[in-house]
Parts: sequence; C-alpha cells; structure tokens
Amino acid sequence: MIKNSKSAIAPKREENFPDWYQNVVKSADLAENSGVRGSMIIKPNGFSIWEMIQNILNGYLKQSGHKNAYFPLLIPLSYLEKEAEHVDGFAKECAVVTHSKLTAENGNLIPDGKLEEPLVIRPTSETIIGESMAKWIKSYRDLPLKLNQWANVMRWEMRTRMFLRTSEFLWQEGHTAHADEIGAREEVELIIEFYRKLIEDHLAIPALIGPKTPDEKFPGAVETFTLETLMQDNKAVQAGTSHYLGTNFAKSSGIKYLSSSTTEEYAHTTSWGVSTRLIGALIMSHSDDNGLVLPPKIAETHVVIIPVTPKESSKEEVVNYCNHLCEVINNEGFKVGTAVLRSYVDQRDLRWGEKKWDNIKKGAPIIIQIGPKDIGTDSLQIIKRNDIDNTQKIQKQDIAAALHTILCEMQSELFETAKVRVNENTKNVDDLEKFRQFFAGGGGFAIAPWCEDAIDHEILKEHKVTPRCIVNNSIGNNKCIFTGKQASALVAFAKAY
Repeated sequence: MIKNSKSAIAPKREENFPDWYQNVVKSADLAENSGVRGSMIIKPNGFSIWEMIQNILNGYLKQSGHKNAYFPLLIPLSYLEKEAEHVDGFAKECAVVTHSKLTAENGNLIPDGKLEEPLVIRPTSETIIGESMAKWIKSYRDLPLKLNQWANVMRWEMRTRMFLRTSEFLWQEGHTAHADEIGAREEVELIIEFYRKLIEDHLAIPALIGPKTPDEKFPGAVETFTLETLMQDNKAVQAGTSHYLGTNFAKSSGIKYLSSSTTEEYAHTTSWGVSTRLIGALIMSHSDDNGLVLPPKIAETHVVIIPVTPKESSKEEVVNYCNHLCEVINNEGFKVGTAVLRSYVDQRDLRWGEKKWDNIKKGAPIIIQIGPKDIGTDSLQIIKRNDIDNTQKIQKQDIAAALHTILCEMQSELFETAKVRVNENTKNVDDLEKFRQFFAGGGGFAIAPWCEDAIDHEILKEHKVTPRCIVNNSIGNNKCIFTGKQASALVAFAKAY
C-alpha cells in the first residue's frame, strides 16, 4: 500500500474482498463478461497468463512422454449413460444440444430438426476419450497410452465469478491408460508433482496436497488427489486434481488389452486437470490494493520502460535511449523461469504518471522511468511491483543481469509472503468448539480429526465449510471432533470458492 493510505483499487481488500477482486480483474484488463451469462471473454492480458501456464505444463508433459490431442466438444448422451456414477455427478451441470438447426418463423428463429440422440457439451471428456482408447488399445504393447488436450468445457453455474467459477472455462485434461494399478497410481503422483511445480515454483502459491475425502472425490474415481490453496480472504481454491479411476471407466468403455500371457485385461485409467481457475487463484494470492501482482515466472513481459519527457525538445533523445536500453535487456537472453527476460517501452500518448499507475495495476514486475537527467548517470531507478514505495538503483553497465537477480528475488519473496500468510491461518483444531470459533473468526485451513460419518454434519453446513483434503492417515487414538468416534484421518477444512 502507498504511504498516504490511498490506493489505486477501491474498495480495498479488507473493505469488500469480492468487489476488490472484480476491480483488479477489470483494472488489469484481464477479462470481461460476455453476452452469455456465466461466460467470460478472456482479453489478451489475461490470455497471456494462460499461455504461460500452457507453456510450462506442456514442457513437463512432453518430457514425460505425454502427447497432445483433441477430442470433440459434443458427446453423445449414450456415452455418458455408460458410467452411472460419473453422469450422476455432472447431470445437473450439463448443457444439452437437442436440435440440428434453426428455422425462421414470424421473424423469430426457433429450434428445428430434433436430434435422434441429444448431444452433451463436454463437462469433461472421460467417456468420449474412453471410446477412442477402446479402439486404439489392443495389446500390452500399446500401454501406457498418455494423452492430454487443451480445451474448453461447459458446466452450468448458478453463481459465477470471473476465472474462479464460470459456466464455460478453459483447461487441460489428461487421460492415460495403464496395464496395472501400480502404473496408474505412479501417473497420478507424477502429475501431482507437475502441478505442484507449476503452482508453487511458477505461480508462487503454496499448496496443501492430499487425497479428497470419499464424498468429495471425482465422480466415478477410486481416489482423487487435490492441490488446495488459501486466498487472502482465507477461502480455499482447488487448484488442480489428479484422479485414479481404477478400471471403472475401462469397463464402461471397453478399454481392454491382451497381456503378455494372452489373457484379456481391463486397463487402469487416470484423468487430471488444471484450469483458468489458476488465474483467479493467482490474483487472490498476490494482488494488493493497487492492483494485480504477477510473479515474474508467469509474466509475459518483465520490465516496462517509461520515457519521462516533460519537454518536447528532449523527447527524441529520451525515447531513443529507452529503446536502446530495451534492446540491451532483451538481447542478453536471461531466463526467468521458462521465459526469456523481456522488456518493452511504453510509448503510448499518455502522461508518464498515468502510464506508471496503469502498469502497476496491470502487474508489471518492474518499472523503469527514464527522463533527461537519468541519461547521464551511471545508475537507473527501478520500481518493484511488490514494493512500490521503495525505488532501487541498479548500474547501467550490467542492467540485464541485475534485473534478472531482482526478478528471481521477487519470485521468492512472493512465495515466502504467501507461505507465511497460509501458515498463520492454518490451525490444528481438536474439538468442536474450537472449530466453530475458528470459522466464526477469520477462518483459513482447520486441520481436524475426522471420520466419514461426519461428512454431512450440520456444523459444516452452518459455517459453509467443506473438507478440502486428507493431510494425514496416521493419527493414533484421536477422536472425530464431530461424532466422538475413532477418527480415520486428519482433514483440512475450509470455506471455499
């Protein structure tokens, strides 16, 4: 926050967190609502973050032998009906296509050409990908089959919030088939580690990792593992999931293979995904009352150079100097995460102060302002986005290396700041009264002994709390705080988006 307590975003976080979030999205020009309720338009600034996420995750997946593919948006209803638990889990969220065309009648367009079989706009693709796997897999030699697709999905939402919960959203969904449970479970663990590296090492968001409780797992899965993150308002965001599906989907889709002993076996399958929800988590984890804060490893551009030209006579000299400085920085080739250190000169026809605050609100990691007096000096002053009140001086002769060091430090600072906040708001709770007090107050992650009989307990509904993940299965003689029965696990509870 700036020293006079004013801020670029109103209201502030502590005044109205939901409105603050929406205004950060707007001021950073990330997205806007579309003409369809619950669907958003992701603008270039927002999509560039998604592209960075794609590039990072694609690197991990391709190095480990996964192949990208694409499957149809429309899924025959009969495909979904083959897996009863799966379709029941998504039935209320499905958008259904029932007609093939429109006919003009009295100046209006009405649906016409009723389809023999309705088509569901994919809520997820296990069933349609399973149909293809059943055709492609014949022998143990065809395994493992490791596929991934970058796509959009549709799930009707009653209450929407840009990036965090929209009816249509972008994601990647991976689907793999293996000869046995060991191979499939190793895949689930591998993907969780990829997601951890993406979320913690690049997005600088600490994650709590563990299996979901049985009632919270993915419909049709044997076991679901999740990465849970805690936002600045102490609500959780599920940042990614990886599911061991056993042979459930293989049996419904007919995914079989001949083993080396020529017996026919069902494959063990997995599915996993992260979505544009990560962008919402990124905003809520790091941003402040002056707008978006981007970890350098996820920023498309790292340094914004602003010419300060109060006199027209000095404009050409200053702009030329800024352009030369930009070239020097870009040509050094330093890496910030997976991306090359990039800078650009903001030459828009605005006052320099307006450009400075616009770039602060959009999350530029570093801003350099250069005026006539700066040209003749040996050092330049920079503004770090996570510490805008204190400028730093760097030597011009080794500017690219110095910027790289500062950006790496900033990446670590953002993660450590978020980690301290999460730790401060994670509490062990061993009785029901402490549980009530915790969520009646600021909330966060409450780690409590739990047994499955407690999953529908009224106390959870009362405080709008859900079990996020199991954090420990070895808990001795602890009693469930809800029922007093022997606890089966320690579980993290939180309010969630």
